[in-house]
This record gives sequence, C-alpha cells and structure tokens, in this order.
Amino acid sequence: MGSRRAELEANLGVVRDRIATACTSAGRDPGEVTLVVVTKFFPASDVRLLAELGVRDVGENRHQEAQAKAAACADLGLRWHFIGGLQSNKADAVASYADVVESVDRLKLVSGLQRGAHARAHALDCLLQVSLDEPGSGDQRAGAAPDELPALAQAVTGSSMLTLRGLMAVAPLGADPDEAFARLAGIAADFRADHPAATWLSAGMSGDLEAAVRSGATHVRIGSAVLGPRPLIK
Repeated sequence: MGSRRAELEANLGVVRDRIATACTSAGRDPGEVTLVVVTKFFPASDVRLLAELGVRDVGENRHQEAQAKAAACADLGLRWHFIGGLQSNKADAVASYADVVESVDRLKLVSGLQRGAHARAHALDCLLQVSLDEPGSGDQRAGAAPDELPALAQAVTGSSMLTLRGLMAVAPLGADPDEAFARLAGIAADFRADHPAATWLSAGMSGDLEAAVRSGATHVRIGSAVLGPRPLIK
C-alpha cells in the first residue's frame, strides 16, 4: 500500500504541475481548474489514497461500479462526478449518489435525474455534454449537437432539483484537440450569453489537458496519468 501511495503521489504531482504550467502559459490562475480523477476499473482503496493526497473530485463512467465505490467511500466527503454515457432507465439511480452528472446529452434523461435528486433531497449539478464531431463523421462521440443545447438547458433549469453548471465535451478521435477545444470555447461563450451562471467547462483528459486549459476548461478529467494503465481484469 505504501508503494501504491507513493506512485499516486508522484503521478498527482506531475499532473498538477502540468495543469499549473498550462495555466501559466494561458495567463490563467491554476486555482481556476479543478482536477477530477477518473478511477474507472481501479479499486476503492485507490480512491482512499487519493483522498489522503488531497483529491476531492472523483469521476466514474459506469453506473454499477460508481454506485459501489461511492458507497464504500461515503465517509470521505468526496464530490462524485458521473461522466459516462447514461441510460435513461439508470438516471434516477445515478442521481442517488452522484454530486455532478457531466453527461446530460438528451431530454429523456432529465426527468429521471430530477426524480433521483428529489428522492435524495440533494440538488444535482448538471453539465450538458456537447458533441464536437463533424456531422456525418465516423466514430461519433456521445453528446448533444450544439443546436440542441437550448432546449436541453431549458429542461434542466426548469427542474427544481437540478442546477445547470455548464458544458462538457470530449475531443473527437483523431482530431487536433486545440481545434476541437477552440470550437468548444466558442460554443461555451454563446451558451453563457443565455446562461451566465453556467460557467463550468469540463474538457481535457490525460493526453490533451493542456489544449483544454488553453481553451478555458475549468475541469479536467484525468485517469491514466494519475492511476496508471487500466487493469487488464475489469
């Protein structure tokens, strides 16, 4: 356990330095960027070590794993981000433990998230996931088209237990992340014109966090750069 803690501590140091350097280069305050550590396929024991090392935001993208891990680590006071594709029939269950859902990409999710948050009596922060793929391109990522965002935002803001925080996106496979995130920055600026309180922008992963920070990301979702290669047994 001691060697694993040392490994995580070293990796966290590297990632935090990368964020700080990217912010300095972009003329931003590193305090503006929240590190969300994505612990998919890694055990709750790693989450506990990360908490000891100052991590407060943890991301998961599979409901069953996320639910179990959040329950096992309920004493740590962490902020759980659900970042994966979300099935409408699981939305209320995800809202029962998540603090943030970053992957709201269609209207049919909203009522389930509202039900789950209401049953928990806990307001749920929501990010709308926007697709940066070109129409008709292969290997489509999840996400709403930019022109679908107004209706989706209206549904979220009209739900008493949901709080619209901003947008989330993933750079398209094979795309230049600087170009993709620059496009996202334009979408986010237009979105904030109508929703000025929705200031969060979740973008960037282990391989492209610098590009995301350059384009104004407030949250970066980092997995392998902190935790190492994913385990072969899942």
